Amino acid sequence: MLNPHVTRGGLALVVLALAGVAVWLLSLPPAPALGATPPVATSEMDALLAALKPPGHKRPLVAVLALNDATETTDYLMPTGILRRAGVADVVTLATGQGPVRLFPALTVQADATIAHFDARHPAGANYVIVPAMSRDDDPAVLAWLREQSRKGAIILGVCAGAKVVAAAGLLEGRRATTHWYYLRDMLGKHPAITYVANRRVVADRGVATSTGISASMPMMLILIEAMAGRRKAEAVARDLGLPSWDLRHASHAFTLTRPFAATVLGNVLAFWNRERIGVALEPGMDEVSLALVADAWSRTYRSRAVTFAQTSQAVETRNQVRVIPEAVSADRPSASHTAAFTDQRPAQALDQTLRAIAGRYGARTANVVALQLEYPWSASP
Repeated sequence: MLNPHVTRGGLALVVLALAGVAVWLLSLPPAPALGATPPVATSEMDALLAALKPPGHKRPLVAVLALNDATETTDYLMPTGILRRAGVADVVTLATGQGPVRLFPALTVQADATIAHFDARHPAGANYVIVPAMSRDDDPAVLAWLREQSRKGAIILGVCAGAKVVAAAGLLEGRRATTHWYYLRDMLGKHPAITYVANRRVVADRGVATSTGISASMPMMLILIEAMAGRRKAEAVARDLGLPSWDLRHASHAFTLTRPFAATVLGNVLAFWNRERIGVALEPGMDEVSLALVADAWSRTYRSRAVTFAQTSQAVETRNQVRVIPEAVSADRPSASHTAAFTDQRPAQALDQTLRAIAGRYGARTANVVALQLEYPWSASP
């Protein structure tokens, strides 16, 4: 039999907790308008391109690094897919150890090599090292390897919250930088010698470049391609991505923790009984960038998770030789509520259409939550 005093005490704690949550939500700002951002001076863009110029005249070597346990999906696959489709560099995907790389929030892939194998084959190091967001910022193997690659002359590129990993390696001390809006305060709190640069998608300073949110890896890679091979090549790749334009501009004020964001996430989390598995079919030759964006977006709704499936359990090789390991084997689809579409679209269109599909299934507020996590300038009307 329940003790009435304990029951009443428990209810009182619940009421107090809910009241505290309500006060916290009310303390948050409303969603700001995206608004227009002023153009970037040509001299600033020229300086960025010069900072990212490859050394010498040899074909550049790019290493894309991953921690085997939870490296951010699009941070790892978008740079790989975009640079490989450009054909202007040799791109190697790396993992800290043997075995598959489990990406977050979706997909599992096989890296081309471990960092140990890479070091044995390329003792002079890479020309560029791309650092995604990882499940931890202080992995000793990652930090030591980044310091060594930097010492050998590699340009280090921290994608999104990968900037926190670069900072933990000590490579952002006294430098200008940016990162994902959600992690900015944490990074600056731990590394106060970093100078934050607002309203820029990409910032470079003395051999290290950083970018804002998850979606920023697309313009970041186009800028890197332009530095390697010129504007015409970058424009050709942008057309292939379905991206009509790109530059350094970014409305930093529009990306922050807001009342609608927190309230929507809280509501979706509390509705724990209402979860869906979204099936994502893996097909040989599919676009890995579109795949990454679609799977990532569906897995950030707090209502659903992307689940990959294929006709066999073997890794499926994408358009640009990324090997994706399916979670389920099925001729049709796994036990999923819905099958994701648009993986056959160009990446920019795939993301926009997926956000619209999320809005149609879960509402505009949830689609906006996903866009804010991606730090993508997109908004659906509630």
